[in-house]
Amino acid sequence: MARRAGVSRSAVSRVVNGEPGVRAAVAERIRVAVAELGYVPNQAARSLVTRRNNVVAVVVTEPQNRLFVDPFFAEHLRGIREELAVREAQPVLVFIESPEDYARVGHFLGGGHVDGALLFSLRADDPLPAMTEQLGIPVVLGGRPVVGGGERARTHLYVDADNRGGAREAVRHLVSLGRKRVSTVTGPLDQAASVDRLDGYRDVLLDGAPELVVEGDFTRRGGAEAMAALLERCPDLDGVFVASDLMAAGALDLLRERGVRVPEDVAVVGFDDLPSLAGSMDPPLTTVHQDIVGMGRTMARLLFREASGVAGGSHPLSSVITPTRLVVRESA
Repeated sequence: MARRAGVSRSAVSRVVNGEPGVRAAVAERIRVAVAELGYVPNQAARSLVTRRNNVVAVVVTEPQNRLFVDPFFAEHLRGIREELAVREAQPVLVFIESPEDYARVGHFLGGGHVDGALLFSLRADDPLPAMTEQLGIPVVLGGRPVVGGGERARTHLYVDADNRGGAREAVRHLVSLGRKRVSTVTGPLDQAASVDRLDGYRDVLLDGAPELVVEGDFTRRGGAEAMAALLERCPDLDGVFVASDLMAAGALDLLRERGVRVPEDVAVVGFDDLPSLAGSMDPPLTTVHQDIVGMGRTMARLLFREASGVAGGSHPLSSVITPTRLVVRESA
């Protein structure tokens, strides 16, 4: 290839491996030579030299069936897959469904099978961040680690949305509509995103009554059950901020079943703006948009940069908080 392109072998190596330092015109000559010669990298040989497998573990601490019923995970995975495809790498899904799974997952992650790991759905005091730090593998967290997870957990890179700011915007919108009894359905309060969204609600409603807050579980059924509990406690509520679109779908199911009109009687705002869900609800859901696919891409990009040693250079990597915005539809 070097002879065909009229360049050095080191220049060909840099272009084939996606490394910088080759002028655009030279890189294009090399890519033409690669295409003409039909070169395909031998991944086994490459891994012996680079000590890379081009495999990334995506570790989800949720039951496996959640992945197939919650569109949020599908959107995150789409972003991860898109970024990995650019780098000719593959994701491997790993699930933690019980405490016994941690030893198995730790053995797999430490066995040299993957170049790094992306961790999702971490709870307070989850041992995964400390475990991966001990193993010495690059890691990026999906979401800000819970403070209860310890100082060690907070040293990891993470990618998250502005959960608190988005929640504030959602609740301010409900207040601007003249709603007087605004409630909220939170996610599990051992997860940072849920805590941040509850804090955003409380930033706006400083004197909100405790009975207006019910904890949910980020499932459609959990959203319906939480909405039923709110109506039981506060039959005069006229607005609800639900901490995920999937739970908001369950809340709308319950309100329809009870004959409560949306938004005439109760205005509803969700969080996520899931393409497969928010616009197709009845009525279409006002919700807080976060770039879930983009966050997945960013997580994978950060992981590869950390694995390549960028974090130890003169420009250390930092965690990323992506902006959110309110999308107003018919439910509020």
